[in-house]
Amino acid sequence: MALFRVPCSFPSSFPKLLSPVPSFSISCSSKSTPNQLKNEDDDRNTDNPKKPKRLSEQSSWETKDSEGKDYLYRLGQEADNMNIAVGAKAGVIDDLFTGNFLGKDSDIVFDYRQKVTRSFEYLQGDYYIAPAFLDKVACHVVKNYLAHILNVKVPLILGVWGGKGQGKTFQTELIFQAMGIVPVIMSAGELESEWAGEPGKLIRERYRTASQVVQNQGKMSCLMINDIDAGLGRFGNTQMTVNNQIVVGTLMNLSDNPTRVSVGQDWRESDITNRVPIIVTGNDFSTLYAPLIRDGRMEKFYWQPTQEDIVNIVHRMYEKDGISRDEVVSIVEIFPNQALDFYGALRSRTYDRSISKWVEDIGGVEKLGNKLLRRRKDEELPVFTPPEQTVEALLESGYSLLREQQLITETKLSKEYMKNMDD
Repeated sequence: MALFRVPCSFPSSFPKLLSPVPSFSISCSSKSTPNQLKNEDDDRNTDNPKKPKRLSEQSSWETKDSEGKDYLYRLGQEADNMNIAVGAKAGVIDDLFTGNFLGKDSDIVFDYRQKVTRSFEYLQGDYYIAPAFLDKVACHVVKNYLAHILNVKVPLILGVWGGKGQGKTFQTELIFQAMGIVPVIMSAGELESEWAGEPGKLIRERYRTASQVVQNQGKMSCLMINDIDAGLGRFGNTQMTVNNQIVVGTLMNLSDNPTRVSVGQDWRESDITNRVPIIVTGNDFSTLYAPLIRDGRMEKFYWQPTQEDIVNIVHRMYEKDGISRDEVVSIVEIFPNQALDFYGALRSRTYDRSISKWVEDIGGVEKLGNKLLRRRKDEELPVFTPPEQTVEALLESGYSLLREQQLITETKLSKEYMKNMDD
């Protein structure tokens, strides 16, 4: 405590009636005790710096792990943080960097990437589903969703293979619609890329998307790859690429670890993916890598529709045209050993004459472009009248298709053109 004595005096002219004011003291003190001041001085002299102030005592953002890295650093390492899944999208990154030059959503393919699932609104009508096909697909889907409570090894992949044009994909889509499954569809064209590793990563991303459908929408989902042997099969002297090997390895790894799927980020213990079945279609699985199609990983199903299946499917196709079941049986017997798509093409061929007549009604082929694309909004096209389907017209179309098939089989112009190449 410091004491200051301030003298107080008045001029002589001041009236003597007042007694002189005594002197007073001013005391300046601090709340700190001498011991505390000493401790603070000692702290200043030490080399240990003060700990930085934390945002909150209960916050985990600044918590360090065993390697001394905080939560934000670890989160960035675990995520596929390449900014290709969201782009400059308002609400995802700072609006300062979004701007208005390209709009709030400058990633033009963002919406497409979020809609990789398939809906079946276009499947309108009453279609026939083969019982054997339905039983196989439904059983495979149910077994995979119950795999955690079954005491058996459940293959993740169902391989549906068989002849061309037998309705493998169409029957599968009908089953998806009947069971309320929201599938994620891939084709063989997506199994190759100019960048090494992209197709394998795409498969893992699509698999995780199907898993998110189960988690977020509460609907069954699956990953379906059409014509897999066209992308992975080895025919003759076909060259195997790096992407072929990576895709095969990815499918094998998914079969062995269906709940642990990485898309490039570090592994997280809590990152558990819902198991979803995989269904692939093809014509000849003997061209695929043998360890991929072994029984523990892939369950095979050879689809060859019976005569009864073909009649029922074709009858549902022609039923709205007034063709009876007996007439369908006669058509199938006249054209045996044909794929299912032959009978669909047969019906489509009967429309050719009606379409030619409709083109003449609008002014001929010279005015076709103006009528179809550049007509006025209030101008309507002439009404198209579908042909009346008869057995005779269907048979005529069938014989025409058979002649085209025989010409392709018998006339091999490529051999004629290349017969002198070896000389």
